[in-house]
Amino acid sequence: MNKILIANRGEIAVRVIRACKEMNIKTVAVYSEADKDALHTRLADESICIGPAPSNKSYLNIKNIIEAAYITGSDSIHPGFGFLSENTQFAKICEESNIKFIGPKSEVIELLGNKSNAKKMMKKAGVPVIPGSDGSIKTLEEAKKIADEIGYPLMIKAAAGGGGKGIRIVNNPEELEKNYNLVKQEAKISFNDDELYIEKFVKNPRHVEIQILADEHGNIVHLGERDCSIQRKHQKVIEETPSTIVDENLRNKMGEAAIRAAKIAGYTSCGTVEFLVDSDKNFYFMEMNTRIQVEHPITEMRTGIDIVKEQIRIAAGEQLKFKQEDIEFKGHSIECRINAENPKKNFMPCPGKITGLNLPGGNGIRIDTGIYEGYTIPFTYDSMIAKIIVHGTTRNEAIAKMKRALEELVIEGVDTNADFIFEIIRTPDFIRGDFDTSFISKNFNL
Repeated sequence: MNKILIANRGEIAVRVIRACKEMNIKTVAVYSEADKDALHTRLADESICIGPAPSNKSYLNIKNIIEAAYITGSDSIHPGFGFLSENTQFAKICEESNIKFIGPKSEVIELLGNKSNAKKMMKKAGVPVIPGSDGSIKTLEEAKKIADEIGYPLMIKAAAGGGGKGIRIVNNPEELEKNYNLVKQEAKISFNDDELYIEKFVKNPRHVEIQILADEHGNIVHLGERDCSIQRKHQKVIEETPSTIVDENLRNKMGEAAIRAAKIAGYTSCGTVEFLVDSDKNFYFMEMNTRIQVEHPITEMRTGIDIVKEQIRIAAGEQLKFKQEDIEFKGHSIECRINAENPKKNFMPCPGKITGLNLPGGNGIRIDTGIYEGYTIPFTYDSMIAKIIVHGTTRNEAIAKMKRALEELVIEGVDTNADFIFEIIRTPDFIRGDFDTSFISKNFNL
């Protein structure tokens, strides 16, 4: 690969550009009119405007992005996460345009993008799945029949869902009838696809995911687990590795299941297999994300493997240079997502100009961000502006580092959730590692 266009913005665009620089690969940043002064446009070798501020006219505009690749002579496109990163049509057009899409093949994205079809495939591969409908449900009557078979509580979910959208928990037949059409409408609006499926609701589970790398020569490894249970309204807030409930035996079982999932799908690139783990340490397949994850840095900190560089090497046709037995897991890593939002005002987004900035540093601390002093955060996009990642020899050391990092962090001019995160990590249950996906709602009444 000679030149990679990064079809994204913010901290992930900066992250990919840095990896490319270290690999001596030229980079092209794309930007909307709202992002003309963004950090990623300054760090890349070239930058090109792809449209006005709204995402559908810029970062989601496939035609403009492909044209930008042609104009700049880019031979590859890295989609980052969000936007077009899991868009089958985008990956297919890249393939047809002789531009390397740095990710899995379009047919694999399509296969895994439909959650109900993915679930059927995982059952075939012997990967544990949550009891529920076999594929999509077509009618309310069919939903009621399945609900009677698996019992309440259950979840109605959009087949093409993601990001916590298109999900409702229902506890009885009346709630099922009330929410069925609501989820169908939300799925149509959010994903232009109103297919739904039903699965048993696993009460108070842990959300644990396995990072995999799969090359185009049949080699697949897993890089251990990440615990993403600290969530607000299905949106991850804090992630860590290792999980406090995963021992070596469970890690091996989950890792082997993730590898089976990748094999049956014909998967290549980096990917993440997400599981729910119940209180008895039974784990169930939830979905597979066909892109780099927001929380990938904690895995990098613990394994020493640069996942973005491996993603690029795989796309270039290279074989993985390590086997499963070569991967070493060292210490403990935690990531906190810093959002420009006001927790006291129902987490209302807070765009605006950053008038003062101090980012923490020191041994074992990494900051992934696209902000700088004087930068104006646009109101148009997601509110995440930075990630603080720490690594310590033990979990207690990692928590102590994160506390210190949050105390050093200064972002003036906009509200952030940093104080809210500080409160989470000093909560006794968090310090003990005793939590599940209901942690924030239980401890903060949110």
